[in-house]
Parts: sequence; structure tokens; C-alpha cells
Amino acid sequence: MSAGNPTLDVSPEHARLFEWIVRGGSSNGLPRIVEGFARAQVADKPRETADLVREYRLPREAVKTEHLASPVVWEALLEEMPMTALIRNLATMTRVGLLDSGSTATAEVVAQLGDVDRIQRARVHPLAVLAALRTYASGRGARGRNEWRPVRQIVDALDAAFYLAFGNVTPTGKRLLLALDVSGSMESGWLAGIPGLSPRDASAALALVTAATEQDYEIVGFYTGRHGWKAGGRRQWYLGEDGLTPLSISPRQRLDDAVKAVSDLPFGGTDCALPMLYAQAKETAIDTFVIFTDSETWAGNVHPANALRDYRRVSGIDARLIVVGMVSNGFSIADPADQGMLDVVGFNTATPQLISEFARGAL
Repeated sequence: MSAGNPTLDVSPEHARLFEWIVRGGSSNGLPRIVEGFARAQVADKPRETADLVREYRLPREAVKTEHLASPVVWEALLEEMPMTALIRNLATMTRVGLLDSGSTATAEVVAQLGDVDRIQRARVHPLAVLAALRTYASGRGARGRNEWRPVRQIVDALDAAFYLAFGNVTPTGKRLLLALDVSGSMESGWLAGIPGLSPRDASAALALVTAATEQDYEIVGFYTGRHGWKAGGRRQWYLGEDGLTPLSISPRQRLDDAVKAVSDLPFGGTDCALPMLYAQAKETAIDTFVIFTDSETWAGNVHPANALRDYRRVSGIDARLIVVGMVSNGFSIADPADQGMLDVVGFNTATPQLISEFARGAL
């Protein structure tokens, strides 16, 4: 590339590929997968497509849409399907009849979902597995009219894979305070169109992941209450109030137990300042506050941004704050002039990585 003529140096092989992409024609001399794609697009029968998938190691995207309704094609695709694609296509493979109780393909899928090395190589996040589990177990998609009959062995394998994927999470190495909104509205709604995964379930799952991967953390549940907190089962009251409760979520717990831990508490509104007020009163050293709520983010007397500034001033720690409105259409907590505050509007399987990077100071 020259300064006066900003053109790219293109090899003859790239030039032929670009020419084919734009104008079509013969695939001679092009990469082998292009030849396989071209042949798959003119294949008459699913069996022919399945043979081409095996011969050229074609992905699903190279197959004609009408042939994706055939179990023989999916059987061929399954042989070298990457883990993330496998998890994403379980419902389709069940719907077309490839996956059924006792089938060879089901046994292969169960074996792959139980392969910790494959899961770790794929770097799949536990929440992505949980989303797949809830969607698959529901028997219907969040969009469209597709339905299927879930296979019990696959549901069980996805459940086990959720815990196996904990090893894929990179610890932040920070001192964290994870605050889970326990107000009643957290039980309502689905996250990012994931059937059966409520804000409460997702926040409890992330608390469990945090407990399994971080060294220095505290997990609390909070609601408006009378703007204070109590200390677990000891019934010892701080400031005579009852809005925040430390939670003993352990990495040895199952997800159902963690959800129960955040469900067996009094419900009320939402006061996102409480975690910072709590840490300041307890003189707890926190690098990052992570608050999970639904669409209600502030119902207290102190604004969360001011509570964070007060905590920084008193503790001498340049602490960060992340407020996740998990089903929110819009809210404003963070001061846009403060690089240590982050509002996350909505929630999907990419959100945990964003939270982790911001907590580490990578963003």
C-alpha cells in the first residue's frame, strides 16, 4: 500500500476468490471448501448434500435451506460440529428427528457435552450454556413457531455442562461486591428472549459463577426496605434497618439452591445505593460493585453515583460501579463524566464478558 495510492496488494488467489464472490462462475483453482459449497448449492437430494458435507467438511451455512430439514444432513454436520454450534442447534436437531431418546446421535451429543476439554477449548461461558438449557428444556423458541420435544438425556447433559463451563471464566482478580436485587419484579420476564430464564435466575447463576471463580468477593441481596440491612440468620440489625442481606452462596451449591437463596427474602422496591452504603459502614475494601436489577434501578434517598463517590472518599479506593438493568429499556445511574461507572441496559450472553473487562479496568 502506498501513501499516494491506498490500494491493497492482493494475491492472485485472493483476486480469483473475490472475482468468484462477485460474479460467480467456475470454482476451479479456488479453496476446496468453495468447490464444496458450489456443489452443495446444486445438490438435488439431502443424501447428496450429506455426502458433500463429509467430503468437504462443510458447515451448516454452506447447505441449502431446504435440506436443513433432513436428519441425514444434520447427522453429517454433527460429526465435526464445533461446540458452540452444537449447543445452538440442539433444538433444530431434535425438531427434525435426529435427536431422540436412545438414538446414536443423542449419545454422541451427550458425550460431547460432557467432554470438559472440548467445553474449555470452545471457551463457552456458563451463562450461554444455561441459556441453551432453558430454551431447549422449554420445547419452543422465543421467536417463531418452532416447537420440539426435549430429550431428557440432553437436558441433563446441558445441566452438567453449565458447571463444567465454570473453568472457562477468567477471574477479575478484584475485590468484588455482587449485589442482587431481590425485589418481586425480578421473577418476571425473560432475558434476551430466553424462555424460562428470569432476571432472578440469571443473577443467581452469575453469583454462583463468581463464587466458583473469584478469590475475594461478597454476595448480597438487596431491596428498598427501610434503607439498611441485616446480617443473615443472626438477626443482627445494622442501623435498625432491613434492606440488604449477605448471602452465603457457595461454589459447591447447585443453581436451584442459589436461586432459592435469593428467593427466600423479603421483597420490596429497589435501592441501588445500598451496596455502597453497606460497604462504607462495614469498612469493607471493594474494587468493583456489580449490581444486578431488572428495570427498577433507584428508589432510595441517596443516588447510587453519590454513594459511590462517598465510598471512594472514605475508603481511599478508586472503586468502580456497574449497574445492570437486566430487562430495562433505558435508565441513567452512571455519571457520564466518570470513567469508573457503567450502566448496562439489557442483558444477553455477552454481558458477563463486558462486566469482567470493565471490572478489570480493560475498558
